[in-house]
Amino acid sequence: MTGTRLTRTAFFVALFTTGFAGATACLGGPKTASPTPSSGIPTTLEASHLAGVDHDKVDWKAKTAEWWKATLPAEVHKVCREGGTERPWTGELLDQKKKGSFVCSSCGHALFDADTKFESGTGWPSFYDELNPSAVRELQDTSHGMVRTEVRCGRCDAHLGHVFPDGPKPTGLRYCINSVCLLHVPK
Repeated sequence: MTGTRLTRTAFFVALFTTGFAGATACLGGPKTASPTPSSGIPTTLEASHLAGVDHDKVDWKAKTAEWWKATLPAEVHKVCREGGTERPWTGELLDQKKKGSFVCSSCGHALFDADTKFESGTGWPSFYDELNPSAVRELQDTSHGMVRTEVRCGRCDAHLGHVFPDGPKPTGLRYCINSVCLLHVPK
């Protein structure tokens, strides 16, 4: 019975955060493995629009909505700039275990150390701490009939995901981040 309850809980969490398609994928997908990941979405700086750009010298907040739409892959734009959510278990960085850091896929801002990444069983990359106090900013999100804490990039204001108070020690936090909002930078 417990397995059924967990599946129902996962279904309703996915339903409220990603809609019916995400909830259906959550029910049908295994809890320990990711199905075929989405394709065509960069997972490294070198493969992204940030290749060769000194991303620390760009005024990312001055970029227009049109510029973001023309520059980012459609799925990245939908999530990062329009506040969408990728389907659970589909992100290419969900199972990424290599040392390094994770940066914002929109502007390259350092967000999380790979050492703080953990398996949360939710279908999205999860971290228990941000890289530094200015890495992300938090806002109250009252969408979908819930009150949650949204996480945005501290530099370009891209939507990243949400933070919940049910993570592991030492922080007790779970930063639940859309994979398309991240790029991995190996050590």
